[in-house]
Amino acid sequence: MSDRLEGALGDRPGTAGLVDMVREFGDIDQAIYAAVAEVPTPALDDRLRRLSLIADHSMLWFGVAGVSALVGGKRGRRAALDGAVAIGITAFIVNVPLKNILPRRRPDRELHGVLTDRHVPLPTSPSFPSGHSASAFAFATAFGGELPWVALPLRVAAAAVSWSRIHTGVHYPGDVVAGAVVGGAVGEAVGAFRRRREGRRILG
Repeated sequence: MSDRLEGALGDRPGTAGLVDMVREFGDIDQAIYAAVAEVPTPALDDRLRRLSLIADHSMLWFGVAGVSALVGGKRGRRAALDGAVAIGITAFIVNVPLKNILPRRRPDRELHGVLTDRHVPLPTSPSFPSGHSASAFAFATAFGGELPWVALPLRVAAAAVSWSRIHTGVHYPGDVVAGAVVGGAVGEAVGAFRRRREGRRILG
């Protein structure tokens, strides 16, 4: 990703400082990734690997949405719909424009010594931003906007899923942070739009 930005900005006047900043942030990102890979965490490895797999294709979040729609009454169904819509929009934004505009190679797990006990299948798509993180925070934000009492537990779960993507070696920390920001923004927008629309319908 930094190579592509450097190529786009490198010949433009006044952009040398920005190129240096991008390069340095990339170095920090990789250093954090390498540090996580080096720390032995046998009690966490299998748990985080399983969590990462459960979150594939947003299965975890669709499961929560399904239970909420079945037993949560009208508000539970609204929350489930908000969460599902937020995931759909976020998946499109992440996988179509962002991963194509700013492609980044996946981390080299062997180079950094990520233990095989942590490994999950390495996706073939670009690394930036993290789709798992984006979907997790999109769902948590949209769903929690309708049911505030579950907002904090869902965000904690979303953070755990996001961390699992670094721990298993398939994403750099910067990928995860970017995904969380994008997903959170989409989730907030989806919930706010639906509530505003329903408010107008009631007032009208």
